[in-house]
Amino acid sequence: MKSGELILAGAPLGNPGDASLRLRQALTQAKIIFAEDTRRLRHLAQDLEIAITGELRSFFAGNERERLSELRALLEAGESILLITDGGMPGISDPGYLAIQTALELNADIEVLPGPSAVTTALVLSGLPMERFLFDGFIPRTSNARRDYIDSIKNQPRTIVIFEAPHRTKELIGDLLEILGERRQVALCREMTKKYQEVFRGSLYELNQWVTEREVLGEVTIVIAGAAPEEITSRAPDHIAHLVGERERAGMDRREAVAAVAQELNLRKREVFDALVATKMGQ
Repeated sequence: MKSGELILAGAPLGNPGDASLRLRQALTQAKIIFAEDTRRLRHLAQDLEIAITGELRSFFAGNERERLSELRALLEAGESILLITDGGMPGISDPGYLAIQTALELNADIEVLPGPSAVTTALVLSGLPMERFLFDGFIPRTSNARRDYIDSIKNQPRTIVIFEAPHRTKELIGDLLEILGERRQVALCREMTKKYQEVFRGSLYELNQWVTEREVLGEVTIVIAGAAPEEITSRAPDHIAHLVGERERAGMDRREAVAAVAQELNLRKREVFDALVATKMGQ
């Protein structure tokens, strides 16, 4: 027996005028609504001048797992549930993925009401190449994990879109500058579609100065240009090993040569050693 239906509703990022006609109708007709923040949903309804008569239940990161049993029971009973987050699409760096998996396990119908996306909005605003891109959501919070993540995307040729909390933005930009280099092009978009929307476009060096001079507030999305072909080539293991070999032949010992190449290519010494091992030169 087929279970009920899960409706995933795309919500405006900030400007209520972006709400689709389908979203307005679904909110007025839904009997059960799981919302990331019930208060924000009520405010949205007021802005849209619609009445929500269905039962509201909270469904946020802190209670998502415990709410799943309720959602499962309702779907098994054949109910239709509308799931909406504070902005954008449920499941995209927001609660929703577990609800989708539950609906699929029950063979319930899934309907999507497309809506605004912070990812594509920032990508278009950035002015950076957008034919192929990666979305990595919120990156690691701790310093070492964040730096490891940035190292992992250093040679990525595609444009990358990430989210960050405003209070961690300055630290993130500082790490991006140190690891990716001052010339890498970026865009920082904050408060998109809202009254105080602001977009910075430029190099990481310029962005680092920009964030240093002001307090960063609101929702932040950062778009990072992919590595240029010459950057990728310069970091290839064979090229790194060749540079180390040149310095050793000039009289440097291995550690000195590794340190010099790491500084020249803006790499960690560990990365240079890894390149030597990959080319057998480190053995």
